[in-house]
Amino acid sequence: MQTGSGYRSLGLIGALLIAACLTAGCSDDDNVELDTRAEPNSTGSSGENGSSSGGTTGDTSELDMRCDEAVYPSAEWTACEAENYARVLEAPAEELASPAFLARMATQSQANLLDYIARGTADPSWLLASSPALVNLLDTVDVQDLDANALDALFAAVQDDPSQVLSVSANSPLTPLCAAWALPCVGDPFRYPDVAGADGDAFYTQQAQVEPVVFYDRGCARLSGRVWRPAGAGDDASLPGIVIDNGSLQASETLYWWAAQLLVRNGYVVMTFDPRGQGRSDMQTPSSEQGSNANIEVFWTGLVDAIDFFRSTPTTPYPHNQSCAGSYPTEVTGSNPFFASIDDGRLGIAGHSAGAAGVSVVQGYDTPASGPWPGQLDDSNPVDVVVAWDDLTQPGGETDDTRAGTSPDANVPDFGARVPALDMVSEYGLTPTPFTEPPDPEAHKIAYNAWRAAELPVYTITIRGSSHYEWSLLPAFPATSWCPAITNGACDDANGWGNIMAQHYTLAWFDRWLKQPGEPGYATADTRLLDDDGPHGRVKMSFRYQSARSFPTRAGADVNCEDIRAGCDAS
Repeated sequence: MQTGSGYRSLGLIGALLIAACLTAGCSDDDNVELDTRAEPNSTGSSGENGSSSGGTTGDTSELDMRCDEAVYPSAEWTACEAENYARVLEAPAEELASPAFLARMATQSQANLLDYIARGTADPSWLLASSPALVNLLDTVDVQDLDANALDALFAAVQDDPSQVLSVSANSPLTPLCAAWALPCVGDPFRYPDVAGADGDAFYTQQAQVEPVVFYDRGCARLSGRVWRPAGAGDDASLPGIVIDNGSLQASETLYWWAAQLLVRNGYVVMTFDPRGQGRSDMQTPSSEQGSNANIEVFWTGLVDAIDFFRSTPTTPYPHNQSCAGSYPTEVTGSNPFFASIDDGRLGIAGHSAGAAGVSVVQGYDTPASGPWPGQLDDSNPVDVVVAWDDLTQPGGETDDTRAGTSPDANVPDFGARVPALDMVSEYGLTPTPFTEPPDPEAHKIAYNAWRAAELPVYTITIRGSSHYEWSLLPAFPATSWCPAITNGACDDANGWGNIMAQHYTLAWFDRWLKQPGEPGYATADTRLLDDDGPHGRVKMSFRYQSARSFPTRAGADVNCEDIRAGCDAS
C-alpha cells in the first residue's frame, strides 16, 4: 500500500525529470545505452519466450558471502549495508542519465493525458456527473412531450432512491491518482502500441491481441481494464489465464504491463484492470462508496468481480453489468472477448502491495475459515495458484514484517491458505532507508510458515537491495535497475536486477502449477525454480532476510530449504 505524500514528492521528481529533458532538447531519437550499476551481472532467460527478459546464463556457485558473514557492528558490516542500499537508487539514476528514456516518458505522458481528455470529451460522465433517471426519461420520452406527470414520476423515483438523481464519479485528471497515466504513472514508456520497439508495436502487432474493456463492479463503479492473449490464439486455444491486481494509489494497470507482456509471450491469457479508486476506473460508486486505500476491501471484492468478468461469456454474461445497467451512459463490455481461448480449469492470480493482500484473500475463499466462494459465475473458488508481490498475507491478516507499508489489518476477512503461493518481498520497502542494525533474518517468513503449516507448496524470496517498486515500474521511484540500456526501442533489462528476477520466478511458478505437458514452460518450470546458482538465484537473494521454499517437483521430489542463499540441496 502506498501513501499520497510519497506520490506527491516522487511525482514531483518525475515532473522534474521531464522538465530536464525538455530543457535539454531530448528527442525519441536519442538512443543512449548505459549501465549505471556498480556491480555488473549476467542474467538468464525468464522462460521459454522471455523476449526482453532474456540474457545469458551464469554460474554463481562461488557466491561471495562476505556480507553474509560480516560481524555487527563493524566497518565491514556498514560498508556492506551502504553497498546494498545503493541499489535502490539505480533505476532513477539510469532514467535521469538517459535522454532517450526521458524523451519517451515525456512523449507518452502527453499522449496519455490527451487520450484521457478524449475519453472525457466523448463521454462526459467519466469526468463530470450523470443522472441515470433523467437520462432514462429523455431516452424514452420526446422532450416536447414532457409534462407534469412525467416530471412527477421522475421526482417520485428520486424520492425512492436519491442516488438516481445524480451519479458522481469524482473522477478528474488528478483523481484517482494516476487517472491520466501521466508523469511516473506512464510506467515503462516503451510498452505502448505506438512505440517502435520490441515491447511496443512489434508486441502488439505480432505477439498479442489486446482489447480494452469496461465493466461495473458490485457497487456500480466502472472499472477500466484490458484483456490480453497471444496472437493467433483462436477460439480452441484452451490457454491458462492470469488476473493481475494492482497496488494502491499511484499504481495504475500500466505499471504491470511488464507482467502482462511476459505472460502473453509465454502462452497465457491475461487481464489487467484498475480497481475502484485506481487509475482510469471510477473514484467512487454512484452512492459515494469509496475505493483504493479509503476502502481497502476493493482489492479483494474487486478482484472477485474481475475474475467473474474474466470468466464471463456471451451465454453467461458478466452479472454486475446487468444489475448496474443505467448507472452511467457508458457502454460496458458484456463479457470477456477472449473467453473462448481460456481453459476455465486453469486460473492464476498475481497482485502487488494492496493487490498482494487482495490475491492472498481471494485464493483463500471457499475454505472453512472464509465460507463459500463469493463470485457469481462459479460454484467454487476457481483460483489454482497465487503470486504475491510484496507481499503474501497469512490467514488472520498478518503480513511479513517488512517496510512495504502493509501490516496486520482488522479489515482483512477470514480466509485460509488454499493453493500454491509464491511470495516475493522487498528488502527496503515503501520508503527505503538503510539498516542501522541487523533485522530478524526470519521476519519475511510469516506467511511462508503459515503455508507450510497447511502443507501447501510455497516459495518466499526477498530480493537483495530492493524496494517496494520492483514490481510497479514507476519512473523516478526508488528501485533497482530495470532499464539500464535502451536497445531496439525498448528497455533492455538483461543486465537489470529486481524486476527481471521477478519475471523469472513469477513465470516459473505459474508454469509449474498451470502448464500442461507439451506447452511451453511445462518441462523446465522446476529447473528454473531450483536454479539457485543461476543469474536470478542466490546472488540476487537478500543476505539480511532468508529466502525459502517447500514444494514438490513434477517428478515427485520434495524440495525443502529454509535458507536458499546459504545453500541447499536442490535435487
